[in-house]
Amino acid sequence: MGLVPTMGYLHEGHAALIRRARQSSDRVVVSVFVNPMQFGRNEDLGRYPRDLERDLRVAGEAGADVIFHPEPGTMYPPGFASAVQVSGVSEPLDGAARPGHFAGVATVVLKLLNLAQPAQAFFGEKDWQQLAVVRRMVTDLNVPTEIVGVPTVRADSGLALSSRNSYLSAEQQAQAVALSAALRAVQRVYAAGERDVAALKRAGLDTLTRDPAVQPEYLSVVGPDLRETATLTPDPLNRVLVAARVGGVRLIDNMPLLPGSASGLGRADAPL
Repeated sequence: MGLVPTMGYLHEGHAALIRRARQSSDRVVVSVFVNPMQFGRNEDLGRYPRDLERDLRVAGEAGADVIFHPEPGTMYPPGFASAVQVSGVSEPLDGAARPGHFAGVATVVLKLLNLAQPAQAFFGEKDWQQLAVVRRMVTDLNVPTEIVGVPTVRADSGLALSSRNSYLSAEQQAQAVALSAALRAVQRVYAAGERDVAALKRAGLDTLTRDPAVQPEYLSVVGPDLRETATLTPDPLNRVLVAARVGGVRLIDNMPLLPGSASGLGRADAPL
């Protein structure tokens, strides 16, 4: 069995996860659950986009066999009092910006893995830190599920596909392309041989801050542990990550840093 955990409002990025699961699974289960435990007090839980009919259609066309769509009270019944805390990789970046977020992610993912007991579970690389947290958790807790990362799917403009893109107007979606443009600027400088993290970040921020409609939260150049150092040592897990607000909507994105080539230039980022 292959499991594709989602929060619903499925798009082509989710469909890519399901198709990848279909390649190596006898049965594909897609969970659709807007997890309240990973939303902060002032975040968008109440207005997060939901459309189960759309989800059933997208999942079915991509090859899913089963949709698991529990109610919050099923996942968190009265008296529920446990949480999974993954230290280290959960602490910088979105962990610092959204306290408690990754405890909510780790808790619901562990519950889904225990319920489905899949051989593999498939996660998008767009949420790179989430993927790192889940991998750390299953390793530390001896969960017998292989975690498979699937490259980010992008619109022709370069914008990473996300359910939250539905909040953006056409003009704002055009402005949001600044995130992927900033990441590619870092990729180009890295591919040319730059390893100084401050210089790499400057290349990205110079692009990201050109449009005042884009409000940067962070742009970070990190190694496998998701921590910044003064200089990057070449590693296939080196990454540049960004978070910014456009029209009040918080967006995240990331791309790999590979020597000698600027990857991530197509509709899907190059796999590692």
